[in-house]
Amino acid sequence: MQAEVGKPKREPTLSLPADELEKKIFERVKAPMNELLDKPLSKNEFYGGMTTLKDNLVIEMTTVPDPQSAGAGGGNASDYPTPTSVREAFDEAEKKIVRERILSTGKRPDGRTPTDIRPIWCEVGLSPRAHGSGLFTRGETQVLSLATLGTLGEAQELDSLTPTDTKRYMHHYNFPPYSTGEVKAVRGQSRREVGHGALAERALEPVIPAEESFPYTIRVVSEVLSSNGSSSMGSVCGSTLALMDAGVPIKAPVAGVAMGLVTDETGRYKILTDIQGTEDHLGDMDFKVAGTAQGITALQMDIKITGLSTQMMKESLEQAHVARMSIMGKMLEVIDKPRAELKPHAPRIITVKIPVEKIGALIGPGGKNIRALQEETGTKIDIEEDGTVYIASTEGTGAKEAQERVESLGESAVVGNIYTGKVVRIADFGAFVEILPGVDGMVHISQLDSERVNKVEDVVNMGDEITVMVTDIDPAGKIRLSRQAVLEGWTAEEARGKDQRKSGPRTGGGDRNRGGDRSGGRGRSSSGHNSDHGR
Repeated sequence: MQAEVGKPKREPTLSLPADELEKKIFERVKAPMNELLDKPLSKNEFYGGMTTLKDNLVIEMTTVPDPQSAGAGGGNASDYPTPTSVREAFDEAEKKIVRERILSTGKRPDGRTPTDIRPIWCEVGLSPRAHGSGLFTRGETQVLSLATLGTLGEAQELDSLTPTDTKRYMHHYNFPPYSTGEVKAVRGQSRREVGHGALAERALEPVIPAEESFPYTIRVVSEVLSSNGSSSMGSVCGSTLALMDAGVPIKAPVAGVAMGLVTDETGRYKILTDIQGTEDHLGDMDFKVAGTAQGITALQMDIKITGLSTQMMKESLEQAHVARMSIMGKMLEVIDKPRAELKPHAPRIITVKIPVEKIGALIGPGGKNIRALQEETGTKIDIEEDGTVYIASTEGTGAKEAQERVESLGESAVVGNIYTGKVVRIADFGAFVEILPGVDGMVHISQLDSERVNKVEDVVNMGDEITVMVTDIDPAGKIRLSRQAVLEGWTAEEARGKDQRKSGPRTGGGDRNRGGDRSGGRGRSSSGHNSDHGR
């Protein structure tokens, strides 16, 4: 296309410091820079020393002498380098000096050997209210991770092209300006923060327990309090501590480390364990490795050279394994396994299984029944399509009541069992009692009391709770009940005999099983219960 159009190519003008300037500045800063690198300095001290050295060099190299003091002819500004070119040459000198020290002597900017890990210490249970908390500190990198447990209904909803529509384990990574000593506005998450959070989430995802064994939504937030290299791997370690502190039964603890690389044109190279910010900036690789004692769960590599040899990759992974096991050992000294009990403020979730055909009865028209049940018991209830019901509550009594009421949905009336139910309808010949949610039976007027009853309302009224025995269930599912059998202590056979003698042959026309379309009743199975509630 260029040949057809006939336009000549433009040659770019590269603004690079001259070779002579680079050599001059390299020789000028070599001694003071090595002196600075030989001192065990903190991040701020090291960067501060380098900045001072660079600023002094710029003044020295770019100051034009005053003509009067310089003698005849004075100084010519065009003969002196610009401040920008001096700074660029200084940066190149710093890179060469730091890299050569590592390659030739194995000495890193902070004095460590290539395989040394910075000092590590950890804490758990820092937050009195959070469901789980872990503080991980490695050198000048410090991360506070907080874990929160919720119900499955609180899982994150995803609207994307992937087949996954919800996510029950979430990790959020925050990198505030103060973590690097900067002062600037705190806005939304950057792409870097999103990526680091996703890496830590991927590292922990394989060890998160299955929904069936631990029916919770899990959210971990990692706040970077201070940063000097690999805060994402610090988040992996902090998240592991927070999850174990929360009592999440993870399959195995996970630790992570960042590996670096320095090479030259002659083929020399050094693999660096636990790199800090300077080594990331001046080196050739940032290779993050996270995993358990059994294997790797997440990898991420940033690289500035064309590629790695097989030997480099092998050494990097071997050094990373040794480092991860060392870091994990420090973590396990603080908490060696997930706590057996959840924290007091964490919700307790009870799992109940009901028949699929009973789901509609539990939910009710427009969700009326499920909302009422949650309000009355102070719980949060989630229902799966297979009939699995999750009841969450921080109060044990409310959860227990909700469990009993949900479990009763899956029950069927059994001849001879005694139930406490609510009177839902009154007729001249008897009363209809809801003994289970959505399941009614009829107590004939002759079976309402031990004495003769002239009028049903003389014994029971709408809404009363009474204790009855199931004496018969006909092939159509209609249920016959007897209150007298409970009062007299009869068996179901005795109750049927009395019922037949008193009321004659039964047509069953008055019995009704209203099925599972109704809910909201408070019937409870209580075999052997011999009292009359609500009277």
